[in-house]
Amino acid sequence: MDGASKEPLHKDYYKVLEVDYDASDDTIKLSYRRLALMWHPDRHKGDNDVTAKFQEINEAYKVLSDPAKRLEYDLSGCPEINQYTLREYLTRFKGMILTCNGLGIDHPTKWAQHLRELKPH
Repeated sequence: MDGASKEPLHKDYYKVLEVDYDASDDTIKLSYRRLALMWHPDRHKGDNDVTAKFQEINEAYKVLSDPAKRLEYDLSGCPEINQYTLREYLTRFKGMILTCNGLGIDHPTKWAQHLRELKPH
């Protein structure tokens, strides 16, 4: 290892796709298309960094575009506070924080639905 930069164990796919944590499916798709065009290896012949970035974008889209994979990713996300600004942390985990603290949310969210599925009947 050359010790250049340590890559986090858990990639933040929302940051990779440059979208908010509560982004809609359409927003994720539009951002993916924009970034995929910008970082496509055919536009940057022979640049391995561009190829790696393009693969990272595809990996992020593969997870965030699939509702089941996105929910699993969100629930198992890396909640290490030192990786996020306070605003990013609260935005990313607001559904889980509100639901777990019993503050309630007006409309059903993926967090609330997931918690209902986990409760024994």
